[in-house]
Amino acid sequence: MKFTGIIPARFASTRFPGKPLADIAGRSMIRRVYEQASKCSSLQQVIVATDDLRIYDHVSAFGGVAMMSSDAHQSGTDRCAEIASAYPDTDVFINIQGDEPFIDPNQIDLLCACFERPEVVLATLVKKINSVSELLSQNTPKVVLSKSMNALYFSRTAIPFIREQDENQWLNYHTYYKHVGIYGYTNDTLRQISNLPVSALESAEMLEQLRWLENGLPIRVAITDVESIAIDTPEDLQRILLAIS
Repeated sequence: MKFTGIIPARFASTRFPGKPLADIAGRSMIRRVYEQASKCSSLQQVIVATDDLRIYDHVSAFGGVAMMSSDAHQSGTDRCAEIASAYPDTDVFINIQGDEPFIDPNQIDLLCACFERPEVVLATLVKKINSVSELLSQNTPKVVLSKSMNALYFSRTAIPFIREQDENQWLNYHTYYKHVGIYGYTNDTLRQISNLPVSALESAEMLEQLRWLENGLPIRVAITDVESIAIDTPEDLQRILLAIS
């Protein structure tokens, strides 16, 4: 089975313009993501999908592979789908977040392993929630799992709701999981979901994976114990720089 990693990277971020080119101790964010992904034994190739020539030229300069894509895409999945059309021989595409410069290659391998089962067409990762602040944060999407390790639902709200217990004690009564934003799609499935219209659940929660569930597509889940570090704002970057200095 052939796996291709795609790293969507756009320049015009509302909260952090030019984020992929931000310097982290001498190497850009996008270079760090690319180099970490390239260590993954499951991926045959890694491609940066961008809408900006500055990012394209930068990736090419350090020896990476980059492809230009439309600036009209609403999600990383849509950007991946455009690039995927140039790789019809790839069986599975892995959508790797461009703002996680320290992503663990083992996480990518774990996601790829989901596709060893022929019925899997979509996959993602989750991690156990250990703090009440994460559980109750609307910025931390939660995932409810079936016994067969498929996602039942994603929500910004803590689910399930535990009756007659204070929400600050819910972690004592149930194992909650947060979503780790890396996706795998078979070639056919990626093409299919890129043509689906925005769904009602997706609009409500602002979570694109709900579109797939609402259209009856199963999402297989694997559990990681590795904490992902995403950089969403300049303040996040400053905290990282202080931590590694």
